[in-house]
Amino acid sequence: MELTLFNSLTRRAEPFTPVHEGEARVYTCGPTVYNYPHIGNMRAYVFADVLGRTLSYKGYKLTHVINITDVGHLTDDADDGEDKMERMAAAQKQSIWDIAEHYKQAYWADVRALNIRQPAQWTVATDYVPQMIAFAEGIAAKHCYELDSGLYFDVSTVADYGRLARAQTDDGEGRIEAVEGKRNAADFAIWRKTPPGEKRQMEWDSPWGKGAPGWHLECSVMSGAVLGFPFDIHTGGIDHREIHHPNEIAQNQAHCCTNGLDDAANSGAKVWMHNNFLVERSGKMSKSSGEFLRLQLLIDKGYHPLAYRLLCLQAHYRSELEFSWEGLGAALTRLKRLVMAVERLKNAAKDSAKSDGGTTWTEKWLETFDLAIADDLNTSTALVTAEQLIDHKKIPAADRIRALEDFDSVLGLDLLNLTRADLRIRPKSAEITEAEIEATLAARKEARAAKDFARSDALRDELAAKGVEVMDGDPLGWEWKLG
Repeated sequence: MELTLFNSLTRRAEPFTPVHEGEARVYTCGPTVYNYPHIGNMRAYVFADVLGRTLSYKGYKLTHVINITDVGHLTDDADDGEDKMERMAAAQKQSIWDIAEHYKQAYWADVRALNIRQPAQWTVATDYVPQMIAFAEGIAAKHCYELDSGLYFDVSTVADYGRLARAQTDDGEGRIEAVEGKRNAADFAIWRKTPPGEKRQMEWDSPWGKGAPGWHLECSVMSGAVLGFPFDIHTGGIDHREIHHPNEIAQNQAHCCTNGLDDAANSGAKVWMHNNFLVERSGKMSKSSGEFLRLQLLIDKGYHPLAYRLLCLQAHYRSELEFSWEGLGAALTRLKRLVMAVERLKNAAKDSAKSDGGTTWTEKWLETFDLAIADDLNTSTALVTAEQLIDHKKIPAADRIRALEDFDSVLGLDLLNLTRADLRIRPKSAEITEAEIEATLAARKEARAAKDFARSDALRDELAAKGVEVMDGDPLGWEWKLG
């Protein structure tokens, strides 16, 4: 099926037509490494991973770039406030470079845990500062003006500024703070001067004085430097759609041309894609809340990280997804059922006669899956298709395994390698070891076999007192779980 993707810039679903035949070049806005990513942040990278996997599945040679922002991102999207990296370094009394390295590694650990494929390249902002200065010099004369606080981009110098955004006012984007001397409310800094008498840990000499690049400038420079303008797809969270990405687009127009956005390629990328928010009603999604929801917290409570990936796949990337512990538990149960079904399928494939290698048995299912994933990454329908195929007893097990390999190359749930034991994660608060649990369960089975039900009940109570729920009669056959 022809791959169709929703373009936030044109507000419609469009057939994917690559800039370079047979290739797909994708840029994803990565993290600002001043703190741990929360699970809402990680939804954006699960979405981008599914997109990349889909492009590979459809036969394109994929070049996927994700940036690491280690300088320039202020505490909000306005041209006011502290640099997030500088503020965290001061709070923790550490070098800003150490802060960046620590949180970059933490982010990469989450990427691995969620089975997100490595991109072709990670671009780190501080590696591209000379190119950022050169980029700014190239557009300054026609598109920028200088104030005491920095070099500002005049949004009136490009056509269709803000077309991507959904929350514009007559005066431009309302969330941008007023800065004295700005020509237009929506004008934004592309170089921030270090204030007189101050010294930052990260600052560079430039034609406009010592300072640091603006956050928006970084992505324009890194995407263009690695992928070339125009490239195919730019992704990010929906929060980037209102300010960050419109400002990137304006810079890209200034660098390449000043033509309007009726031709999406003038924006720097032909397609702009945004995932919607992960919603958590208790307010613990915000990093300012202290103990915010990060992937490690889920693991500490006994949930396998791929249960969270499955939770993301159950909703369309453009719809809001509500997080709850009950929902995550249901996703883990669904993942357990999948893993157990695949284990049975693999055993059946070993015991049965080999398939002739044809696709007749699974052709319908491959088409159904392809139809779903080609329809703007409809992962929820694709998941159901995979489950139905696994359970289809009339299709030879070997054929189902081969089709499932194709399906999981997009879904990324590692279904052919995961085991039941992998999914049984011991909560951090548990005081009993798995070996102790298994030994007690073995003793309990012996007691039940001997019809010593008093001892069997006593052993069950002993486990319950240590937070272990024995799951007699569980249809999944999971035997026990840690509460």
